[in-house]
Amino acid sequence: MRARARLVVEAVGPRSVIRVLESAAPLTLLPRRGTRGAAVVHLVNSAAAPLGGDHLTLSVEVAPGAALRLVGVAATVALPGTGRSATHLRLTIGDGASFEHLPEPTVVTRHADHHATLTAELTGTARLRLRETLVLGRKSEAPGHLTTETHITHDARPLLRQSLTTGDPATDQSLAGLAGHKVLTTEISVGTPPPPAPVSGDWWSLVPLGPATAPRGHLATALGPDAVTASARLGTALAAATG
Repeated sequence: MRARARLVVEAVGPRSVIRVLESAAPLTLLPRRGTRGAAVVHLVNSAAAPLGGDHLTLSVEVAPGAALRLVGVAATVALPGTGRSATHLRLTIGDGASFEHLPEPTVVTRHADHHATLTAELTGTARLRLRETLVLGRKSEAPGHLTTETHITHDARPLLRQSLTTGDPATDQSLAGLAGHKVLTTEISVGTPPPPAPVSGDWWSLVPLGPATAPRGHLATALGPDAVTASARLGTALAAATG
């Protein structure tokens, strides 16, 4: 299955208005009543996806001065099939715009082979908040293979480039990998006050993003044996960001 969905939000006075809303199963976009001038859209998987061989692309444009909150309503479950599955999230966030994406966890099941990419282009005083939770296998299940790539630029300059590959038991168990943890959660924030320096604790870390002389935000990362523990550790990391 190949599917492409598109969402465009523009500012009209104090309100953010959805100008383009193009869904393509299984990527279904449902607008909801916004708050404080921001547009709110729910992203629903209207079919079991991604299956092996699926290629799904969601493009989001938040025009200058607009605000958008994109919310997931159920976990994404990567399932095995024919070949590798792929999801692509492409973001363009204009000057003075704000985008917040808070999806439900992504579960990588046994024998799945999934590749997820995020590309974000920010301009000027654009703000971004993106949280991701990866669950490596269901209960008592070994995970499949997963590769994630994140590429974020600000005013055409690289801000964050990172990748993660899981699914090799030796690497996943090593201290250089996931140290045997089942859940990895991260939060990227751009356009918010960054920490003055990297800081870390038991199974969590917080690092500033951007040049040392003018950081633009932070990346918080936490590991845990389950989603509740990982989320609590991420909260500890984010608390460190606010002092």
